[in-house]
Amino acid sequence: MNVAVIGAQWGDEGKGKIVDLLTPHFSVVARYQGGHNAGHTVLVGGTKFVLHLMPSGILHPGVSCVIGNGVVVDPEALFEEIATLAQYGIEVGDRLAISDKAHVILPYHRDLDLLSEARRGDRKIGTTSRGIGPAYEDKIGRRGIRVGDLADPSAFAEQVRENVMARNRLVGDSALEWQPLFERMVTYGERMRPWVKDVSLFLAQVQAEGRSILFEGAQGTFLDIDHGTYPFVTSSNSTAGGVCTGLGVGPRSIGSVLGVAKAYTTRVGGGPLPTELSGPMADRLREAGQEYGASTGRPRRCGWYDAVAVRYAARVNGLDAIALTKMDVLDGLPHIDVCTSYRCGDRTLTEFPGNVLQLAACRPVYERLPGWSKPTGGVRSYGELPAEARSYIARLEELSGVPVGIISTGSDRDETIFREESVAAAWLGQKA
Repeated sequence: MNVAVIGAQWGDEGKGKIVDLLTPHFSVVARYQGGHNAGHTVLVGGTKFVLHLMPSGILHPGVSCVIGNGVVVDPEALFEEIATLAQYGIEVGDRLAISDKAHVILPYHRDLDLLSEARRGDRKIGTTSRGIGPAYEDKIGRRGIRVGDLADPSAFAEQVRENVMARNRLVGDSALEWQPLFERMVTYGERMRPWVKDVSLFLAQVQAEGRSILFEGAQGTFLDIDHGTYPFVTSSNSTAGGVCTGLGVGPRSIGSVLGVAKAYTTRVGGGPLPTELSGPMADRLREAGQEYGASTGRPRRCGWYDAVAVRYAARVNGLDAIALTKMDVLDGLPHIDVCTSYRCGDRTLTEFPGNVLQLAACRPVYERLPGWSKPTGGVRSYGELPAEARSYIARLEELSGVPVGIISTGSDRDETIFREESVAAAWLGQKA
């Protein structure tokens, strides 16, 4: 069975660890959207890996990794990441496939990203300024350069020249020379050539052979360009629908969908966050959970678990199960609040609103649950969790309508609970 792993909140839910855990039971891990603005953190035996472009499955020997057409690729970032992995003895070799239809991030995209954010004033999105948005803009504007184009310099030389000239007209404080940039891109194309292929065809062949695929998303549901808190979103489809468009696979290729959610809520960047906390409790969650961006180092905004949001994520993604992460961060709290609805003026909303201004005006309605004093960090059996922690999980299941099949109780691979009666157990039992 093929499985898609989707962020059920605003990103940073711990998808890297979950993908890493599931990878041994799959032949291929395929990334379908985003760019190197993503930061998937995996802790293996005390060694911390932060993956930006490479699928998290790269840490497992013998597993093939795919970067789909829905991803935007910065060649410099890609080669830096490959070099870093090599320092730890992890060789990419022939295990990587990059779609010939994936679009390329060029240096002028970063310049345009900075300019666009500066012009927003008080309405800054909070982007990573790595050129992701402008690269997707060029894609939609039909002026982008794709990985496959790099193999034929004559096909994209004029496009680079025109794009650089457009950049120079917009960015008035400096001028970029197009010829050196073009030559650099040709060199990058030669280096990437062994990995470039028709990813859609490759994945069809994998499925025809009866092998299984793990689809890996970046960011989270509420950063989806269509279904997130627009305009405070990323520039791609991070929900389950992005699997099909970002890899060239049919909907029936997705056998099951796993949503990843923290036991509380975080967000980086601008935009409304209904359960956002301030003061000592926000600081406590941030420090206990080490809530700082894997890509940027920015402190994350922290709040209580938002069941309205996760219920929405369950609907738009068709979640079959949830992996609940960072349970141990809540250890020692006398009580824990869970948002069950929103209060907007004289109205109570139980469904997530689509209008960001309405969402910003909403106030959370909380249900208070008892906390637990016994630590959950490192617990590997559901029965060993404190009774209050099990009650908390059961209540989250009721509110979302989705069972919790995996529970993360720490950063390391082994600090995880797999519930035997869950759909996740079937994934673990299958052969790669």
